[in-house]
Amino acid sequence: MIPRILGTNIKQHFFEGKAIVILGPRQSGKTTLVNYLLKDYSDQFIVFNGDEPDVREILTNANSTQLKTYIGNKKIVFIDEAQRIKDIGITIKLIVDNFPHIQVIVTGSAPLDLAGEIREPLTGRRYEYYLYPIAYEEMVKYNGRLEEDRMIPHRLIYGYYPEIVTNSEKAEELLRLLSDSYLFKDLFLLDQIKKPPLLIKLIRSLAYQVGSEVSYNELAQTVGSDLKTVEKYIDLMEKAFIIFRLPSLQKNLRNEIKKKIKIYFWDNGILNAVIGNFNDIHIRKDTGKLWENFVIAERKKYLSNHSLYHKSYFWRTTQKQEIDYIEEYDNQYTACEIKWNPRRKPKFPKTFCDNYPLSETKVINPKNIGDWIS
Repeated sequence: MIPRILGTNIKQHFFEGKAIVILGPRQSGKTTLVNYLLKDYSDQFIVFNGDEPDVREILTNANSTQLKTYIGNKKIVFIDEAQRIKDIGITIKLIVDNFPHIQVIVTGSAPLDLAGEIREPLTGRRYEYYLYPIAYEEMVKYNGRLEEDRMIPHRLIYGYYPEIVTNSEKAEELLRLLSDSYLFKDLFLLDQIKKPPLLIKLIRSLAYQVGSEVSYNELAQTVGSDLKTVEKYIDLMEKAFIIFRLPSLQKNLRNEIKKKIKIYFWDNGILNAVIGNFNDIHIRKDTGKLWENFVIAERKKYLSNHSLYHKSYFWRTTQKQEIDYIEEYDNQYTACEIKWNPRRKPKFPKTFCDNYPLSETKVINPKNIGDWIS
C-alpha cells in the first residue's frame, strides 16, 4: 500500500469521543486507508458496508438499544459507503452520544456530503477529512523525488487514482472504466440529475476549457440547457470531487475580471478520459493546460492534506493582465505563474504588485514543482 498522509492525522484522533468522517470520490482509497488504520485492532472492530441491503435496513432508524446489540463489545465501528444509508447522520449521532468509548469511522462519497446527512446531526461531534486521489507528495515519499519527477509526463496523462498508479500497464483501460462506471455512479443516483446525457456533455465542455475563464451563460448555450441547470450540475460535480472551481481575485481594481471562474479537475487522468485523449504529452497541443491543471490540483491536495487554510484564486484584468494562481493567507498574497517550459520567465504585472500585499512570487515548472507540493 502507498502510505497516505491523512493516515497519521486521522489516527491521532482515535478515541476522542468524536466520529471520524472521510469523504472523497469513489476509488480514491478510502476503504483501503481505513483497513490499514484498523490492522492493529484485530477483532476489536466491526464493519458495516452500506452497499449491502441488509446493512442499510438495520442501520436505518435504529435506536440505541438495537445499535448496542449490533455493535456488541467492539471498540471501533467502521461504516463504509455510508451515503447509501438513509438518515445515517442520526444513527452515527446516537452511537457517539450513547457510547462515547466507541470510535466511529465513516467513509462516503458525494451524496453523503450533498444531502447534509453528516454535517448537521454531527455538529461538534466529528473530525472531517477529504481523501483525494494519491498526491505527488505521497508518491515522492514512496518512490523518491527523482523517480517521481521522471514520471510527471505520465501523470499528466493518466493521473493519480490508486488503481491507475499500481497498474500503469492497464492505465487507459482502467481510466475508461473508472470514468464510465464508477465516478458518476453516485451522481446518477441522485434525483437532481434529470438528464445524464446533459451531464456528460457539460463535463466534456469543461474538460476542453481547463485553464480558461468559464461563463455559465456561455456553457448553457454550448450544451443546450438553461443557466440554473448548468449551475446546479457544476455544483454537484464539485461536491462529488470531480472538479473544483477557482474564483477570480477581485478586491481593489475597477478593471479586474469579477464574474468569471476557472474550473479544474481533481485528476488529470479523469480529465483525459472525459475527452478521450491519452496521447503522449510530447505530441499534445494542450500540454500547458494539462500542466496547469496538474499543478493547481496537486497544490490543493497539499493544502488539504496538511490542513492549511489558504484561499486560492486566479487574477485577470480587462486589459488581459493575468496571474495563473494566487494564494491568500493572513492578508498576504503569493502569486504563481505555471509554465511547462522551465526556460520561460514571465513577468508579474506591475498593476497587481502595486495593489496587493505580496509575500512572494513563484514560477512553477517541472524542475521545481516538488519544492512547492512536497
